[in-house]
Amino acid sequence: MAVIDLANPTRFLTLVNRVLPWLIGATALVFAYGLYRVAGAPDDYQQGATVKIMYLHVPGAWLGMMGWGVMTVAALGTLVWRHPLADVAGKAAAPIGAGFTFICLATGMLWGRPMWGTYWVWDARLTSVLVLFLLYLGMLALYWTAEDPNRSARAAAILALVGAVNIPIIKFSVDWWNTLHQPASVVRMGGAAIDASILVPLLIMALAFTLLFFTLHFAAMRNEILRRRVRSMRMMQAREVPV
Repeated sequence: MAVIDLANPTRFLTLVNRVLPWLIGATALVFAYGLYRVAGAPDDYQQGATVKIMYLHVPGAWLGMMGWGVMTVAALGTLVWRHPLADVAGKAAAPIGAGFTFICLATGMLWGRPMWGTYWVWDARLTSVLVLFLLYLGMLALYWTAEDPNRSARAAAILALVGAVNIPIIKFSVDWWNTLHQPASVVRMGGAAIDASILVPLLIMALAFTLLFFTLHFAAMRNEILRRRVRSMRMMQAREVPV
């Protein structure tokens, strides 16, 4: 099957139905191994056991940003290439990305309390992530309240492209401004600043959450395609009913 063939919703559904069970199995296995490695990971010499919040917080942050990246690509597909599945992909990614961003914010607050002495500060990194979460809520509002699906798709695509400006701000906020949030520790020049005994479990958990993201995304795309088909069938039946 060529990649271009996946533009056909029926062929895409066939692929998802084949891949999804394997993806679910891989997600469960990687999560099980990741939790095993997290349980055996040492505490930090300064932060103690609270450092293990990182195994939720960091994947949540990465996938919150990746979710918006998926919606940005989908927005280009909607506005530029008119890809039939682009709006489906964007709409399916919105609640998942919002969920991971909320996990990032919630765990960050729990982690910040013992480290900074407060749950929240108007730090550049924290504020920009909060803006991302609010953008997600705006995206969901566009999809859930608009009466015209085509108009909501275009409006959501524009919001996705505008909101994409916030992603590099989140990434580089710790470099551009003086913040309480620590600088990059994993992806940075000179290599990771985290010991392998903590870094390896973190990367495994990041992979597990990434697999979970795509599992949920493919399942949500499948459900959205089927929902739109049901809606189209109901509209056709409504037109056929004599007045």
